[in-house]
Amino acid sequence: CPTCSTPFGRVEELCTHLTDDPRCNVVPIPHALRQPAGPDEDRMGRYHKKSGSIYGFNRPNTFERMKAHDYETAREHNVYYPFSGREEWELAKFLIENLNQGQISRFLKLLWVKARQQPTFKTASQLITFMDALPKGPPWRCTTIETEGYVTAHPVHLIWRDALEVTKHIFGNPVFANDMEFDPYEVIVNGEREYGEWMSSLRAHDIQDELPRGATIVPIVLASDKTPVTRQTGGLEMHPTFLTIANIRSDIRMKATAHAWSCIAYMPIPQYICNPEFSSLLQARMWHRCMDIVCENLKHAAAVGTSMVDPLGFLRYGFTPLVAYTADLPEQQMITCVSKNASPVTLAIQPQFGDGKVYEPRTGQGTLKALEELGRRIDPWKVQEFQEAAKALYLSGVHLPFWNNWRFADPAIFLSPELLHTCHKFFFDHVLKWCKEVVGADELDTRFRSQHKRTGTRHFGQGISHVQQMTGREHRDIQRTIVPTIAGVANPDFVRAVRALVDFIYKAQSPTFTPSSIADMASSLQEFHEFKHAILHAEARRGSSGPIEHFAIPKLELLASFARAIPQLGSIIQFTADVSERMLITQCKNPFERTSHQRATFTQQVVRLLDREET
Repeated sequence: CPTCSTPFGRVEELCTHLTDDPRCNVVPIPHALRQPAGPDEDRMGRYHKKSGSIYGFNRPNTFERMKAHDYETAREHNVYYPFSGREEWELAKFLIENLNQGQISRFLKLLWVKARQQPTFKTASQLITFMDALPKGPPWRCTTIETEGYVTAHPVHLIWRDALEVTKHIFGNPVFANDMEFDPYEVIVNGEREYGEWMSSLRAHDIQDELPRGATIVPIVLASDKTPVTRQTGGLEMHPTFLTIANIRSDIRMKATAHAWSCIAYMPIPQYICNPEFSSLLQARMWHRCMDIVCENLKHAAAVGTSMVDPLGFLRYGFTPLVAYTADLPEQQMITCVSKNASPVTLAIQPQFGDGKVYEPRTGQGTLKALEELGRRIDPWKVQEFQEAAKALYLSGVHLPFWNNWRFADPAIFLSPELLHTCHKFFFDHVLKWCKEVVGADELDTRFRSQHKRTGTRHFGQGISHVQQMTGREHRDIQRTIVPTIAGVANPDFVRAVRALVDFIYKAQSPTFTPSSIADMASSLQEFHEFKHAILHAEARRGSSGPIEHFAIPKLELLASFARAIPQLGSIIQFTADVSERMLITQCKNPFERTSHQRATFTQQVVRLLDREET
């Protein structure tokens, strides 16, 4: 036994001992299985029979691999080596994260610095040498992408690191040792299956059924969002892409301060010198090509497996399927290769959005089959002709999706419903505007100003009609009080339609679901569709040219997919974009803004800055 050193004659006896002896069973038990049954509640759980074998003990985890370093003997006495101590390390960290080399040199030459106890490093280059001596994570690299046949305004550079290396780095991080799940499991509550973490989902069991006995699923969760990364260098825009694993408990994973997410790439958005009608198609193809490069080793591991060490030093046989991808609507359409007038998750098209009907899911196999048949008739690089034929099938014209050879990857399943954009921003962009039209902006502001202040909730002392942009938290604060705020002024059917949508959004944020609660959530959406006529009757849905007589809203169509997605993915709230947006704000823009802004060496500078920030 690796814990108590008791010898056993057979592996089966050791496994029984590790399972039954609480002193030696160091593998964390999922929170859902530890939760006691409530009053009048019958609760039962069980693991998948084929999952999670251990193939070796006492292997170096992420921290121990970082310790195996040239200067480890010096760090036994000073953990901040080559810096003299914590104070000097904090100074170095501040300088590296906030100033460029020229600014650091000017700071170190200040008389104020020289008059005090000087740091060990005397120059900016010496500071950088010290930083490079610290232990490193997965290295960043830059790859130039050739664009044969189409000219770009500037060379196309992909800044990235190996997604499999990043996955192993996170999987073996001892910080998460007590918050990891390695085995699919079922939780039955009063005869109904409970869905919470991804490991409790139907998809987890389906994948485990197809893997070899003893394999461990390492579920890949990706997120990306188009964002400007510089202001001075021509307003450069990119798609920063983040990765985490669903083995980590969702409440831990959702905290930006837990560092469970890692940035794996900055996807370029090249400026093609061509007809603007198909420039966006070429950009989408480039994005898929870059994703293919970044995730190549992850795809191989998903197909045949790879050895991975968990935080406890146990060797596991890991498979890396893509199980969830968090993105806003335009990126979802780019990922699934559908046109802008088609739903990325169902077979519905623009005129059918928001009609309340449930359409068949848009499966990845169906998309690939359509692209294959189209490719036989038309060369995909005859871009204009191929794009026109693809639009007739409600496809964008991307012919090689990055997920096409990723085992178990299906956009109909891995495109997770997203609360921030699909629910909260939908509420702000549409529902709140309907209320302003019916109640009146001044009256609505007066009612919000008159509400009592409550700890933990924003009080809108200036009203809400003047606010152009809000955080997800402020969206939720308005949703809490919008129904009683409009009651008594708006038509009762209008109030009931709004209340049904607020109920749906509230129920969708639950950390756990059962078939009964999913049906209850779906009934709230159905209630909205029954009373939405009151919104049109009040002429609350308006455009620039007057009242709009339909509900062809893409995000409203996406709400219908929530009930189908929960059994496949678990609770929706664990895949919210709140975390990735905080990561965009805190991590992604700093390295780009600290370069010298010389285009010839710009990407190389960014790579070096990202590596130093990682150390």
